[in-house]
Amino acid sequence: MPQFDLSLDELHRYAPDVAEPADFDAFWLSTLDEAEGRPVLLDVRPEPTELRLVDTWDVTFAGFGGDPVRAWYTRPAGLSEPLPAVVEYVGYGRGRGLPHERLTWPVAGYAHLLMDARGQAGLYGPGDTGDPYPAGGGGPSPATRGIAAPEHYHYRRLITDAVRAVAAVRALPGVDPDRTAVVGNSQGGGLALAVAGLIGDLAGLLVTAPFLCHIERALTLTDEGPYGEIVRYLAVHRQAEESARRTLSYVDGVAFARRACAPAHFGIGLRDTVCPPSTAFAAYNNYGTGNSRLIRPEREMHVYPFNQHEGGEAVHVQRQLRWLTGVMAGDAVASCR
Repeated sequence: MPQFDLSLDELHRYAPDVAEPADFDAFWLSTLDEAEGRPVLLDVRPEPTELRLVDTWDVTFAGFGGDPVRAWYTRPAGLSEPLPAVVEYVGYGRGRGLPHERLTWPVAGYAHLLMDARGQAGLYGPGDTGDPYPAGGGGPSPATRGIAAPEHYHYRRLITDAVRAVAAVRALPGVDPDRTAVVGNSQGGGLALAVAGLIGDLAGLLVTAPFLCHIERALTLTDEGPYGEIVRYLAVHRQAEESARRTLSYVDGVAFARRACAPAHFGIGLRDTVCPPSTAFAAYNNYGTGNSRLIRPEREMHVYPFNQHEGGEAVHVQRQLRWLTGVMAGDAVASCR
């Protein structure tokens, strides 16, 4: 696939005024207030593995509606001091998988929480968390489940789970709660970006090829999933367009990016047809413009001109590791709340 989106010069200047609902903040405040009224940790038990250099626990925490959400908590073996933490979110159609699948962050010396994605396991990987809610006026896929109304939308629940995962890791033993970063690719990147907009005292954000950014533009540029699932749903349910667009405006990453204040590390492939480059740049160029701090947070974007949705892969992860080492070694995190 050749480059199909804006030129790189245009991308660096692309900062659209993406509309957001007037009650965006009230919607998320009430959603999170309901979730935060519950104890976060439900169960923590050691997970036997054949890995000698890390220890792993099977964690269950209370997500949206108090629903049990599963996660793997992994940290370097033999270390007792509180460690900086990384909360990781998985891509679309994936679950948490097996505990030995994602070891980059614990091997690098972090306490690592890998959150399951409710109701998504089975397409690309196993998971253990259901989504016990009806479609609620939407389609069968996660991207369309409950899309007729924001209060019923699947991503309201999943974003709430993602925020609660940060509370969960901060409550676990061996974690320095003041040094917590969030990381994700694709759907995971969209979740991490939402969390950065909803939690004001993160140490860092690492986001690659984020889903759910400048959604209206994405729907005009690509038929690839998951956006393609929304396109195909609206192709059949033609009368649902207005309500779907309203629902999607409550989960758009550009709105979350405006409110964020953590240092941020972005990455994108210029040939990405799954999450088009301009949609990621829309979030990046709006990042930190609407929070209460007078100075915009540190941020950087890494571009891979010849790559698609895979982005920079191992090269990009190496850059993430180096960047986060510097961020965690810096001064105390400045809250924007």
